[in-house]
Amino acid sequence: MLLDLHTHSVQSDDGRAKVENYCKWIRKKELPLDGFVLTEHRQFDSESDYRHLEDEYGLVILKASEVESDFGHVLVFGVTDELQATLDFTDVRLPLEHVLYQSHQAGAFAAPCHPGRKRVGLFSHYEQKGQVDGVHTVEVLNGGSIPGEDDLSLKMAAKYKYKGFGGSDSHVVSRIGYCATDFPEQKIYNMDDLVNALEGGSFHAVSLRPTQSD
Repeated sequence: MLLDLHTHSVQSDDGRAKVENYCKWIRKKELPLDGFVLTEHRQFDSESDYRHLEDEYGLVILKASEVESDFGHVLVFGVTDELQATLDFTDVRLPLEHVLYQSHQAGAFAAPCHPGRKRVGLFSHYEQKGQVDGVHTVEVLNGGSIPGEDDLSLKMAAKYKYKGFGGSDSHVVSRIGYCATDFPEQKIYNMDDLVNALEGGSFHAVSLRPTQSD
């Protein structure tokens, strides 16, 4: 299955995309995505129910979070009530080691995103503060990256032997699917499936950025 693991909707303070419009765009442009994950900033959207859109458009729509730590931004998949009780998702300086540990304890999967980006990326902090124990997976392809950022992410992930996934980091409809993650010969229909697949490690990042000829 091919999933975009990093998207934002109007639920995020800087998001301008409605979830149904993402679905319409995927079908209109015949993107090869099987679904996407909404990773809203500094929150977990526990109220929105997108099952009717899943049924109408034949897509998997899952919900996760993007939190902010002292080593950059982190995607958290499999958010539970327990995890929300132990982490203040609104805190923009969460200790990364704490995010990783508490996520693991709650059965969630946490991984730094756009690690090659300045200030909000993991590897810019490694230069100053050193490596963090507990990191094993990072987003190596990000649809919002400027030239050089993904190259750095790939290089450093290889150096530290981190697994790599991809996501568009879309905030507007037209950018969904720029990058994604392929889970070969796996079926992912809910968040438990996704967390298990990420923990299993059988996945890879892919770039679907449009070219000038598209």
